[in-house]
Amino acid sequence: MNASPAPSENWAAVRQRRSNFVTYLYRLHRDMSSDNKHAAAQARRSMALLRRCFTGQRQEADAYDLVFDFDPPEAEQHIWLLTAGLFALHPQSRPQEHDRKTSLGAAMGRLAKERGDSAKRRFTQLVSVEAQAMPHYLRQALQLLRTGSVPIDFYRLLDELTELLADDPRSLNADRRQRIRLNWARDYHRSSRSAGTAPDVSDATSAAPATT
Repeated sequence: MNASPAPSENWAAVRQRRSNFVTYLYRLHRDMSSDNKHAAAQARRSMALLRRCFTGQRQEADAYDLVFDFDPPEAEQHIWLLTAGLFALHPQSRPQEHDRKTSLGAAMGRLAKERGDSAKRRFTQLVSVEAQAMPHYLRQALQLLRTGSVPIDFYRLLDELTELLADDPRSLNADRRQRIRLNWARDYHRSSRSAGTAPDVSDATSAAPATT
């Protein structure tokens, strides 16, 4: 199964549900500092549930309701939950105009201007690993971005992760997956080249197309 919705699902409707879900995540972050104590407390509880979803199956199950309220396609459920957990690791405001469409590669490149080799190593690992290992490296990358207060566009991230991590046993989606990795490497290079910290793109782009 590739990242496309089932034939019975309307692609535009799925994209809208993804967008609504990510908007909800940004709203959680906003509500955490709300003057409404009840809303702030509820937002903090929800964020804590999402953050703990990485710690075990039971904790992951506790976060299901927050995701399923937005009716993700069955093939994307685990990816929406992963994205929500990543957001909880690096909560942030909805992107301003100059940060919209900031890819993970561009964000890591921006961080590399300050962190140098540590950001470069994390990024090269991320774009080189197979899909099964990617969630682990995504968590590391988001934690690193949080320490540098570097935002990313979670609308874009969810769209890209549905391509990279959806089940694709026959590699029907291999070209699109590789294109996303190449785009991340290009964006990293553009963001970091002034600091001379571009990653070894040969490592990133020669990796076999990811399979799950």
